[in-house]
Order: sequence, then C-alpha cells, then structure tokens
Amino acid sequence: MIKIYSYENLGRANHGWLDAHHHFSFANYYNPERMNFGTLRVINDDSIGAGTGFGTHPHNNMEIITYVRNGVITHKDNMGNIGKTEA
Repeated sequence: MIKIYSYENLGRANHGWLDAHHHFSFANYYNPERMNFGTLRVINDDSIGAGTGFGTHPHNNMEIITYVRNGVITHKDNMGNIGKTEA
C-alpha cells in the first residue's frame, strides 16, 4: 500500500542546527496513525546545519541509511571509524 503524505503534513521539530520532518511518530512527534510501517521505524527528512550534528548515540539492532541531497555528511562511530557521504 502506498500512502502519500505531503511535506507540509509531516511532523516537524526545528532545533536550530537540525530541522527534522518526521514521516512516522518519532521523538517528540506523536501521531497514532503513523507509528511505523512493518519493521521500518523511522523516515526523517532532516536538514543539518553545517559544522553541527548529532553526538555519539547507540544504533542497536538497526540499519541506518543516509541519503545526502546537498553537501557532505560525516559519520563517526564508537570504534573510531569515520565515513563521509557526499551528495
């Protein structure tokens, strides 16, 4: 089944350095009709300010997929690995 949610109707949290648009209930956005899709839990459309980003945090039992539309994002893990993903 395909459900289309317009960008204007996504959950939103603007933290200054992070402007997040949530397709499913996530963090402080709660919508009981958008809890997840099967095992897929999170799809966010995030804009992250240059030179900012998330601190170290766990990703247990999940896959993370990052699609960069503009710029470059750097990811560091707790094992010392560093990777860059370009648009």
